[in-house]
Order: sequence, then C-alpha cells, then structure tokens
Amino acid sequence: AGGVDVVFPPENEAVYRAMCGQGAVVSEMPPGMQPLARHFPRRNRIISGLSLAVVVIEAKRKSGSLITARRAGEQGRPVFAVPAAPMDARGTGCNDLIRDGATLVQSADDVLQDLTPAMTTRATTAGTYAFDGHGFSEPGPMPTGDPNGTEMETIRASIEEGLSSVPVAVDALIRELCLPAPLVNAALLELELAGKLSRQPGGLISR
Repeated sequence: AGGVDVVFPPENEAVYRAMCGQGAVVSEMPPGMQPLARHFPRRNRIISGLSLAVVVIEAKRKSGSLITARRAGEQGRPVFAVPAAPMDARGTGCNDLIRDGATLVQSADDVLQDLTPAMTTRATTAGTYAFDGHGFSEPGPMPTGDPNGTEMETIRASIEEGLSSVPVAVDALIRELCLPAPLVNAALLELELAGKLSRQPGGLISR
C-alpha cells in the first residue's frame, strides 16, 4: 500500500528481499510513499486481480482479508474460506463468507479440485502452461493462425450457452470455457455487435 521501496511492516524485510529476488513487488504508489490506511483496499484489489482464486484462512468481521474477498467476487475470481468454530471471533469473517456463498475448504486438495479444470491450460504472452495437478509445465507455443468460421461459430455458441440474464465476469467465463482469452473476446465483440449480449459496470456481461 506504499511505494515498492518501502518495507511494511519493517519486520518483514527478509520476506521483502526474498520477493524482490524470486518474484515481484508491485505497487501503484510512487516510490518513497509510506503506506496509508486508505490505500490498503486499493492494494487488495490488485492482490485479487493477480490471483486465480482467493482463499481466506482466518478473518474477523472487519478484517482487510474480507475486502480482498469482496474484490475477488467483483472480478469473477472464486472465493474459498476455511470455517471456524461459531464462537471463535478470529474466524467469524470466514463463516460469513461461507454463508454468503464462498466455497468451504478444509485442505489444499479442496481448492485444487475446484481449480484444476481452470488451470488445465493457461494462456500467457510467452505460451501455454499446462497444469498436471502438481504444478505448471514449461510453456509451449501459442496456437498460430486464425480460427475458421466453424470454430468461431462453436465458440460463439458456447458463450451464448454460458450466458444468462445474471451478469458474469468475462474472466470467469473464459475460465469456465477453458478457451484462449483473445478468441473469447473476439466472439464477445461479435455477439455484442449482433445485440446478443450487453456489458454491465465492473467488467460484467449478460445475455
């Protein structure tokens, strides 16, 4: 929630150094800016946006994790929560999430069982990563060439079948169909021009 060069909280400096060396530190804030309370919800939407899904392990009713979960729902990401004992205040937020429709999970296997179909193929700018249930394989080449008319017709039909009057996030539709995002977006544009779908606020679409 601050600049990428600001370690917060300071005791996490070792984690920060490891992330710089093995991953990435991302922020919308300018370098040198100290974290401010009002910036954390903005940061949380980046966390959920970069994620394939969000799992809330423990959260009180006013936990910032619930903001991340809410953003994930708005972005069409699956939300999972670990249940807590009814009188345990540390888990009331998780129980509320489950009550409101989040998937109850008790182990990592529960998450993988739900996400494996969506992770079977992941298109990236470098290629396609295949998920074998344990991890992603090396990227292979992206498909080349333009799909023919029959293929696009099949994609459009699949999209129409997956749409209803209830708005859905485009990302969620792409994961459900397990189709390359560029092809889905092209088909959506054709359907929109044909008057067969409408776009809603927040990146949602409906029949």
